Amino acid sequence: MSFLTKILGDPNDREVARHLRRVEEINEFEPAMRAASDEQLRRLTDELRERVSQARGEAVAVSGDETVEQTDADAAAEREKAVDAVLEEILPEAFAMVREVSRRKLGMRHFDVQMVGGIVLHQGKIAEMKTGEGKTLVATLSVYLNALAGKGVHVVTVNDYLARRDSEWMGQIYTFLGLIVGVIVHGMD
Repeated sequence: MSFLTKILGDPNDREVARHLRRVEEINEFEPAMRAASDEQLRRLTDELRERVSQARGEAVAVSGDETVEQTDADAAAEREKAVDAVLEEILPEAFAMVREVSRRKLGMRHFDVQMVGGIVLHQGKIAEMKTGEGKTLVATLSVYLNALAGKGVHVVTVNDYLARRDSEWMGQIYTFLGLIVGVIVHGMD
């Protein structure tokens, strides 16, 4: 262990601790999600999409009111920043909803450590997990959250069997939540 690590602590441990605070926020939504009907959960997707859409629209309105001329790239960057902020804001609610739908549809409830993995994936980082730790289930969290932005999300695997299996298996969660699932495998036109 290096001198700095002894003094400052391990950066990974600090990041995991920060994510665990977010997991506590997610867990606070669990009783409400459990009590919600299937229809209420489905409607929540529409509400979350609307919040993301409003953020994109508000960013356009704000940038349109500015007296300084903005380039299209600047306006697009402002919209993306606004969308990212809303995704961060709704993350606990969205993750709690995915957890509940998974419990109902697959009989599988995400563990807290899997929630941390979903947060890491949402941030565009790599979450290292061993075989059997639930990578497929973890991906549902960040896939759903990022799909709310309406840009499409792709999960890539080099194994055709797993691609087919997961599109059907995890697809139950996605379709319940109003997403469209497709799969591309070797040999398709």
